[in-house]
Amino acid sequence: VGLFHTHREPTLKMPKKRRANGRNKPAGARGHVKRVFCESSGALVPKDKAVKRFMVRNIVESAAIRDLQESCAYESYTLPKLYRKVFYSISAAIHSKIVRVRSREARRIREPPRRFRASDRKEKPKA
Repeated sequence: VGLFHTHREPTLKMPKKRRANGRNKPAGARGHVKRVFCESSGALVPKDKAVKRFMVRNIVESAAIRDLQESCAYESYTLPKLYRKVFYSISAAIHSKIVRVRSREARRIREPPRRFRASDRKEKPKA
């Protein structure tokens, strides 16, 4: 019996929790992906694994909007908005309640959840 074994023990395959291990790429597609900074923790996360949100905010805070509109020379001036794509690591997104932990069956659902807007609530007839 030397240093090298001639027989191999059968290896057990570990179960996969998520398809593509939580990455947004098909199996065997590409090796590495550029990393992005997490908004809350500052961690470097692969771009296809990060939780992505598009943040649209007013440049001016809501308390000062009325003052600005009253002092504005133009009558129908719309204030510009701030558009920003935000990346979160999985742990930071769960901690700040941007995404939720889902059950094994719910993890298979790949369509995004329905979004309710203020305009959707107004259309319902009152009984």
